[in-house]
Amino acid sequence: MTRTPISRFPLRPAGELPADLAERYAEVQERSGFLPNVFAALAWRPDEARAFFAMHDALMDKDTPGLSKADRELIVVATSAGNDCLYCVVAHGAVARIRSRDPYLADEVAVDWRKAPLSPRMHAVLAVATRLAAEPAAVTAEDLAALTGHGLTEDDVWDVGMITSFFALSNRLAHFAAISPNPEFFLMGRLPREGAGPAAPEPAG
Repeated sequence: MTRTPISRFPLRPAGELPADLAERYAEVQERSGFLPNVFAALAWRPDEARAFFAMHDALMDKDTPGLSKADRELIVVATSAGNDCLYCVVAHGAVARIRSRDPYLADEVAVDWRKAPLSPRMHAVLAVATRLAAEPAAVTAEDLAALTGHGLTEDDVWDVGMITSFFALSNRLAHFAAISPNPEFFLMGRLPREGAGPAAPEPAG
């Protein structure tokens, strides 16, 4: 079987990366056991890669009472499924499986989040997020008030919008560049790991 190219655009050799990106890429590869393809795809535009990963980290690398790291990944999975983004569904589905410690939930959310075994709070979150992804003008103040009614803070509500919006950009970029998901993502988090194994990866897109 022919291997799918990582991107339609040029790939910069690892040895030609700026020092700061080379250090981050090496850390990600060591921690995950592989380099997610979005890192390779963005490497030829270093300034944009830095900005992209900085926004990703600001939104995804935190837990709050209203939105855990697993919840944040499920927002990405649900909205990326609505945008038909294979890369983000597969990559963030893998991270969601690991962070939720549930081998089934990400697939259920990707296929139909309405039927997934989620809390009322997360059903409300995904209702607003998927509406924003598909019909942004249809999101109302009442939708946001419903989220605070489920215990989200104003910062959490903002994060729902920012995560959805940032990954709408990511989804479109993945389509435009035809970024393919790494094979490793498909199996991650589906079976118990033996030993410590690699840490959760950083799909970042």
